Amino acid sequence: MRMTASTDLALRVVMRLAVADGDRNGDSGATSMPTTREVADAVAVPYTHAAKVVTRLQHLGVVEARRGRNGGLTLTEAGRSSSVGWLVRELEGVRDVVGCEDDPPCPLRSACRLRSLLRKAQEAFYSTLDPVTVEDLVGSPTGPVLLGLAARPAAS
Repeated sequence: MRMTASTDLALRVVMRLAVADGDRNGDSGATSMPTTREVADAVAVPYTHAAKVVTRLQHLGVVEARRGRNGGLTLTEAGRSSSVGWLVRELEGVRDVVGCEDDPPCPLRSACRLRSLLRKAQEAFYSTLDPVTVEDLVGSPTGPVLLGLAARPAAS
């Protein structure tokens, strides 16, 4: 199973915000929240893609965005404790691994064993992620690497 690029980006954004929150809460004395642009630069993606993902994460209640001088992004408590399996399910949406009902529909769909096996495999994928929280993802050695990510240098 392959996740969409949007889901991959959302997980990277959430992980980056998880370590930013920990850093802001006392590890280095930083007080500002990262902006969408700063997070986009840190995870090496275009701002427009990051903005779209941040909006989706806001709707899920995982990220809070504040505008203004003291604004920026922060992970909500729900975001910090979210199951990665739940988050990926929400971001990916409920869909079959293969398009049995596509146009034209698969001629084997009424007697196919593959479809149910693929659904079981998909659920096994999610079940593996269910016990893992966002906080679990950013433990050492990942957290320090995420904190070390800096904006990409400007092209010369």
